[in-house]
Amino acid sequence: MFKPILLTGLLISSMTMAQDKMTPELLWQLGRVSGEAVTADGKTVIYGVTRYNIAENKSEKNLYAIPVTGGEARQITKEPGGEGGVAPLGGQRIGYAYKDQWWEMNADGTDAVQKTNVEGGMQNIRLSPDGKHILFSREVKIQKVSGSDFYPDLTKSNVQIYDNLNYRHWDTWEDGNFQHVFYATYDNGQVGTPVDIMEGEAYDCPQMPFGGAEDMIWAPDGKSIIYVCKKKSGKEYALSTNTDIYEYNIDTRATRNLSEGMNGYDVTPAFSPDGKYLAWLSMAHDGFEADKNDIVVLERNSGKITNLTKDWDGTASAVRWTNDGKLLQFLAVIKGTEQVLEIALQKDIAATTARHIRQVTSGDFDITGFVGQAGNTLIVSRTDMNHATELFTVSLPKGAVAPLTTVNKAVYDKIGLCKIEKRWVKTTDNKEMLVWVILPPNFDASKKYPTLLYCQGGPQSALSQFYSYRWNFQLIASQGYIVVAPNRRGMPGHGVEWNAAISKDWGGQPIRDYLSAIDAVSQEPYVDKSRLGAVGASYGGYSVYMLAGVHNNRFKTFIAHDGLFDLKSWYGTTEELWFANWDIGAWWDAANAASHNEFNPSNYANKWNTPILIIQGGNDFRVGIEQGLQAFQLAQLKGLKSKLLYFPEENHWVLKAQNALVWQREFFKWLNETL
Repeated sequence: MFKPILLTGLLISSMTMAQDKMTPELLWQLGRVSGEAVTADGKTVIYGVTRYNIAENKSEKNLYAIPVTGGEARQITKEPGGEGGVAPLGGQRIGYAYKDQWWEMNADGTDAVQKTNVEGGMQNIRLSPDGKHILFSREVKIQKVSGSDFYPDLTKSNVQIYDNLNYRHWDTWEDGNFQHVFYATYDNGQVGTPVDIMEGEAYDCPQMPFGGAEDMIWAPDGKSIIYVCKKKSGKEYALSTNTDIYEYNIDTRATRNLSEGMNGYDVTPAFSPDGKYLAWLSMAHDGFEADKNDIVVLERNSGKITNLTKDWDGTASAVRWTNDGKLLQFLAVIKGTEQVLEIALQKDIAATTARHIRQVTSGDFDITGFVGQAGNTLIVSRTDMNHATELFTVSLPKGAVAPLTTVNKAVYDKIGLCKIEKRWVKTTDNKEMLVWVILPPNFDASKKYPTLLYCQGGPQSALSQFYSYRWNFQLIASQGYIVVAPNRRGMPGHGVEWNAAISKDWGGQPIRDYLSAIDAVSQEPYVDKSRLGAVGASYGGYSVYMLAGVHNNRFKTFIAHDGLFDLKSWYGTTEELWFANWDIGAWWDAANAASHNEFNPSNYANKWNTPILIIQGGNDFRVGIEQGLQAFQLAQLKGLKSKLLYFPEENHWVLKAQNALVWQREFFKWLNETL
């Protein structure tokens, strides 16, 4: 059956009786906290808070400062437009980006000065360590795409012309512009003539669609630039994950590939404080975007590269050096939570092995990012299923975690928090599977509750203590639903084998894992077995479509957001074909028959018999519009109660505030009608 583990700290807080509950509107009133930097003197933490104006359908980010030791926070920017990209200068002085220019001010908000006025602006701005150069990115037109590009006399034509793949990505059509890295001399705000270090190259840095300033850094001596780039075009780009780490020498203007021969993702370069070593995250296999992420270190003098985590059964992220350069810290998912780990570097780097890895933090929460370090205090961002991101301190080396910011405390103090249970369920192949069970505030075990099986997307993303502004477990449970969230096959945090097991088996063991989870939890007397639903997005939406054909009347309702309904047509329209090839395979290849037949939801159309809400983004190029439309048309033609929620301007996610509120209102309206 299952073994429940009650999360004591959460239970105590959730027992507090509260008059209010989390609602969609309240969720969008929360301040969204982002860590920025620690000042050079180690005394102050700078962070951002983004708030949404629902009426105007806009967001606004401002910067705040708080002592590393805790205390009162101070708002240090107030102008509209959003500030970010904060970098420590000397003492209490900081630099930051605002309206695509570089500004500087004191950490208390005084003496704010616009330092640059570069025509066309700059993105992802970084000053060199000696302050003599400035690094930034901007778009450059490289290729002809539009009708007027090819035929200048036809300026009013509206046509795009392609002769190769990767003509669109995520939510944007290829227009012939590419993000390039530039640097220029810098003298107290005076910027020299910018140099494009990727001149003429039809490649992007930062990486599209989600790369940022982490893709381009200065060497500590200021003599070279390290940047991340996938130097492939057309079909090669669409089929490959092979990004590399490049070094550009500003004296010779020569570029060399530091990760030559390493065929997967190579990302997030980070220098040791003394500049002798360069660490980054590396995947081994080209085409496998969810491969094990290892930490490798390049010794700059010898050129030798050492994989520090090759024998460690996990996958890393967000690597950083400690201030003294003796440790590498990183984040990793460990059994349904994301924690800080560290590697004690040996005098001979090559002698560093998995036995030198230590978990620093532990608890039922997610450490989601590093902000900086001041002495023996590490500043991180943290979430759990009851709380949005706030900043916390981690005392080193013991790992005690304590709150630093309290941006949303007033909101959480007034609402009932959810009761969280961590269970282990036996799967059909006799494995132990972690299952999160989220219970409503003021849960009463003598009552019966409608229950939702949550199907995670990815498919190889962690189901940990995250806090989403759409798939928000606190919000769902606060409306009176129990949420069952399994760490099914394919998720990190349970070893490399478990993580990789989902590829080419989408509709097999992972779906059986879902059914094992809901069947086990449904044995509880407080679960109303006549009111079960299944919900999810992306691979989670695929899972809902798949369950609709194989659930044997377990569920009374379904909600699928941007799910894959027909794998053959999906393969023909998705853009990142490396993912499609690794996890599904081409439909015309007989070796992939299981994916496109046994594991294809559309092949179970004759068994659909349950109400379903289908949600689709019009600008979702990862899972094209035809997927949602086909599923809705099937449900309608079969006479099932069904509804299509279509967002013409949204991509794979729902990002605009008012659209998100419609999404949430329709979500709960549907559940109210069908469950």
